[in-house]
Amino acid sequence: MKMRAGFSVSLSITRLLLVSIFSAFSLVHCTTDSNDVQALQVVYTSLNSPSQLTNWKSVGGDPCTESWKGVTCEGSAVVSIDISRLGLNGTMGYLLSQLTSLRKFDVSGNNIHDTLPYQLPPNLTSLNLASNNFSGNLPYSISIMSSLTYLNVSRNSLTQSIGDVFGNLSLSTLDLSFNNFSGDLPASLSSLSNMSKLYMQNNQFTGTLSVLSGLPLTILNVANNHFSGWIPQELSSLPIFISDGNSFDNGPAPPPPPFTPPPPGKSRNNRTHSGSESHTPPDGQSSSNSNKGLSVGAIVGIVLGAIFVVALMLLVLCFCFRKNKRKVSGARAPAARLPVTRNNVNTNISEQRVKSAAAVTDLTPPPVEKLVVDRMSKNGSIKKVKSPITATAYTVASLQTATNSFSQEFLIGEGSLGRVYRAEFLNGKIMSVKKIDNAALSLQEEDNFLESISNMSRLRHPNIVTLAGYCAEHGQRLLVYEYIANGNLHDMLHFADESSKNLTWNARVRVALGTARALEYLHEVCLPSVVHRNFKSANILLDEELNPHLSDCGLAALTPNTERQVSTQMIGAFGYSAPEFALSGIYTVKSDVYSFGVVMLELLTGRKPLDSSRPRSEQSLVRWATPQLHDIDALAKMVDPALNGMYPAKSLSRFADIIALCVQPEPEFRPPMSEVVQALVRLVQRASVVKRRSSDESGFSYRTPEHEAIDMSF
Repeated sequence: MKMRAGFSVSLSITRLLLVSIFSAFSLVHCTTDSNDVQALQVVYTSLNSPSQLTNWKSVGGDPCTESWKGVTCEGSAVVSIDISRLGLNGTMGYLLSQLTSLRKFDVSGNNIHDTLPYQLPPNLTSLNLASNNFSGNLPYSISIMSSLTYLNVSRNSLTQSIGDVFGNLSLSTLDLSFNNFSGDLPASLSSLSNMSKLYMQNNQFTGTLSVLSGLPLTILNVANNHFSGWIPQELSSLPIFISDGNSFDNGPAPPPPPFTPPPPGKSRNNRTHSGSESHTPPDGQSSSNSNKGLSVGAIVGIVLGAIFVVALMLLVLCFCFRKNKRKVSGARAPAARLPVTRNNVNTNISEQRVKSAAAVTDLTPPPVEKLVVDRMSKNGSIKKVKSPITATAYTVASLQTATNSFSQEFLIGEGSLGRVYRAEFLNGKIMSVKKIDNAALSLQEEDNFLESISNMSRLRHPNIVTLAGYCAEHGQRLLVYEYIANGNLHDMLHFADESSKNLTWNARVRVALGTARALEYLHEVCLPSVVHRNFKSANILLDEELNPHLSDCGLAALTPNTERQVSTQMIGAFGYSAPEFALSGIYTVKSDVYSFGVVMLELLTGRKPLDSSRPRSEQSLVRWATPQLHDIDALAKMVDPALNGMYPAKSLSRFADIIALCVQPEPEFRPPMSEVVQALVRLVQRASVVKRRSSDESGFSYRTPEHEAIDMSF
């Protein structure tokens, strides 16, 4: 009996252990991925921990096993989040990119504000951000979301031009309606070969609809914009096409080029834009006769076409043979065929535009997006370069009028390539014009000017100064930029005593974050990467709300010649130059990261990168500050006196940690700008969370100095 009892007890214990093991295994197996949990916790906190999100937690918890509201899992991965129409407010947080398994994300119908999260879940198939209060522009992380088929950002407060972010996408539905988007439609829209529904109504779009003509659309709504030109025939025959409230040209569109067959699949009885039907065959011709004639005509056409193609091919072969023979015999020198220079092309284009426009103040670019230029290469052969230029072409006369013949009173700055002037056009628009000194360009660089303009005109980011236009006529080279009214960061920090008081600690962090995002876009979104090469506080322009705008992006392609480079650019930017550039002349994206760290030091200390008026040991900002960045007491003494001690100690320490990473002497140890952005966003996010806990105010910026003094704890 004792043995049986002992055996029974042992069996019970064994069963209990097995149940415990299986239960533990099941619990571990169902536990949500830690990255997903952390991302959702940040979202919950950023949305002010709303009670509507039942079971959600800011610390701990398990979304998959605890049935967090709106969260759907597969195994341990979060694959869907639908928290639409719950009356949520706040922001979206900064860790959405960690949700790598998420396929559907729907936060529509809430009151979420601030800019759209810069980094979104990368593998989404459906993204719905509609009917919120998002501002800014579309994030460029959308460009890498190759699985995205549905994107809805309608009914927000989004602004600016849409970047060229659609080239790698498979969208079937895109809704941009009821925002404040402006500018021409990006060329990458034409690559959306699966697009069936496109809504763009009630924005400020300009230009033509030509990039949409090849899409397989069934619904297109472009009402209430500023589109112009002719409506492509392919669009006017769509099943649903709404175009009211624009400035389209009346009458039929220009005929297609010769020998261009009509678009496939378009019947003759399709409706035009005005709703009238095209002409039908004359009465008396039966359908059977028509079909019979069509078939005979088709056969004859095929035969004649085949003969024509064969004859054309023979002619081409003969021409090529004779041309090569002439080259070998030396009968025709290479110089006999003069290349079409970029100056001539631009002069012709400008003359055509002047003839068709009433004024030369603001000339629009030609309808053809790609400018074809013949260029003579070093070996004497001629190659064609296609350069799509989206910027507006200005005349020298219009820019002279706007700047009072580039007078001293309109001068607002001077750089390594030339002087910058304020331009006031007759229509009231104010721009800035960089007049490039011809001595700063070598012959080769001058030849590549339009190609550089093409590349710069496609840079679109909220924190990058937009290249709005250019001028390349009569030997002049000028760049026209949007005008940023509040000067540059360098002057505000070092010369403007009153203005520097506006640069609170929070404003300085925002400046750092905005410029970091600009560099992240240049380095990691643009293909190929764009190296700034001249990143410094003087190239960070501030608008009236102290938002930063990085200037001179893409100008590295117009590097000054050696003599001028030594005399101007190197002296001005030496304090920002990374060690590897000073030693070997090598400059990479990591060199930009170093320069960014120097600018962060300027924001922290209020000191110039090089200051000969200080004691010798303090003249180089990096050498003086770096050893003290991890010393709390020393760090407090380094802070810009203009802040009057009003800064959060923990935020200051984290800011210094980021600087220390960026200004490391070895390039390989410096972080990529995406990591710098993440670190700064976390700094802002933590400050925002602490502020909401300490008061009812929302956002990172403190409204009064008293609030800043209160929140010293974070």
